[in-house]
Amino acid sequence: MKEKVEEALQKIRPALQADGGDVQLVDVSDGVVKVQLTGACGGCPMATMTLKDGMEKILKDQVPEVKEVVAV
Repeated sequence: MKEKVEEALQKIRPALQADGGDVQLVDVSDGVVKVQLTGACGGCPMATMTLKDGMEKILKDQVPEVKEVVAV
């Protein structure tokens, strides 16, 4: 499952990088994906919305085993 999540994140990365940020996969366990937002995304006030409304939705669509995405 970790490989599938990483593949999905590769599709998301260009949009984050265009805004000066990025995402790193920290862990995948029991359907919970732990990521770290870096660069401009790390301190962005919209990071929670990006995480939940963007990344989580895309990851759930592409990897049905994903239950939640959390920032660590």
